[in-house]
Amino acid sequence: MERRGAKPMPSCKLGQLKVISAIESCRTAALGGHVARCEDCAHEVIAYNSCRNRHCPKCQGAAARRWLAEREAELLPVPYYHVVFTLPAAIGDIAYQNKAVIYDLLFKASAETVITIAADPKHLGARSA
Repeated sequence: MERRGAKPMPSCKLGQLKVISAIESCRTAALGGHVARCEDCAHEVIAYNSCRNRHCPKCQGAAARRWLAEREAELLPVPYYHVVFTLPAAIGDIAYQNKAVIYDLLFKASAETVITIAADPKHLGARSA
């Protein structure tokens, strides 16, 4: 797929191409629209239709901000740490074909690791209830 005035795009899956197309067309004449006209002065404003794609920042921006605010309201007033567990690259293809099994194992191993480290007095000395 060739982009307007840009380098050729790397190969994308069909679903990704559909998202790109929807976002490009969002709120343009390509998706149609309607004309709002003031009854007093006859001023017209064209409002183009949105793509409503869940990945579109124009369409989902307000919903994303609302969701984030709701999640922030749930946070406790304590420091948080972001911990990332990754799989070795060699397991990537296996994980792609067996998502449920591999990610279940990853989450169990990750939880066990966090509980073990948190229980260590050198780190946190915490224990589960």
